[in-house]
Amino acid sequence: MTCRRSDAGQAFPIYITVVAGLLFLALAYLAVGQASVNRGGAQTAADAAALAAAQNVRDQLTAQWEEVLSDPKKWQVILEGRSPVDDPCGRAGELASQNDAQLNACFSPELLKYQADVTTTKSVGRSVVPGSENYRSKASATAEIEPLCKFPDEGADGDKLPPLTCKDKVWHLKPDDTTGLPKPEDLFDVHLAD
Repeated sequence: MTCRRSDAGQAFPIYITVVAGLLFLALAYLAVGQASVNRGGAQTAADAAALAAAQNVRDQLTAQWEEVLSDPKKWQVILEGRSPVDDPCGRAGELASQNDAQLNACFSPELLKYQADVTTTKSVGRSVVPGSENYRSKASATAEIEPLCKFPDEGADGDKLPPLTCKDKVWHLKPDDTTGLPKPEDLFDVHLAD
């Protein structure tokens, strides 16, 4: 009598192993995706905070320039951003918070540049990667203010103010007429640093 063997049930354990391996890989990719989204959120919060600080300074410099409009000798310091300002990072914390992050630091590494460092308030979340539920992403961003205007060195001519050239536009200013003054975005460009 001959014994016949059947191979019918031997593929099932291999199938289960392959499916379990693929499921684990899918969950691992999901964890990487969650971390990537969390990191992107941190970078968005850092960008917003740095831009908020720079825009705050830009607005303060513009207000200072408007106050000394009739004295062109004081323009240079302000339009170059060398004039002191109050609490440039005041709004940076608000913007970080609105983007689910906490502002860790906000400072000026050099003239007309503002850096914001943030940490997300939400963790990456639970996943197959141990410890990911406690991981919070960190990010930094730097925004810079670029002065856009130039004016003649000789200053005012009698009662007339010197023309102010901002990019391709020339402003003919009058000391007693504050209507039609350049806006903050005409005087300074604010953007993220490379």
